Amino acid sequence: MSDVDREYMTYDEARTRKVAAEAAIAELELTKIKGDLADVAAVVAAWEDVLSAMKGKLLSIPTKMGPVFAADDDALSIQSKLEAQIRECLDELANYEPLSNPTGTGIIVSEPEEGDGDTKAATKANSKPVGRPKKTAKFTK
Repeated sequence: MSDVDREYMTYDEARTRKVAAEAAIAELELTKIKGDLADVAAVVAAWEDVLSAMKGKLLSIPTKMGPVFAADDDALSIQSKLEAQIRECLDELANYEPLSNPTGTGIIVSEPEEGDGDTKAATKANSKPVGRPKKTAKFTK
């Protein structure tokens, strides 16, 4: 809508536009909360984190495997060892969780940790009061 059209807009038209805009904003916020909408900057940050981790893993292969390959003459052995190392790096990256949450909800969803199911408190609760003793009121006659 141009500035000229806005000058001649009635109160009802302006109010209708305002209510429609507020409804659109509320729908976007709801989809963001549900996790159906992601913040572009957070997605870019998450991908940068993933790609940085991938770069580090791939660049570590020559350092890890150089001494192993130096002692080996067999091309098939070198190929299988290199393939195993690459697969190990890819498996680690498949389970990689980026530092940022691209949904922008602040909620990081993670799988529950496996355990024996028998959870106990780390320490026993101590019911002793902590801090200064309470002041008692003095009554005068």
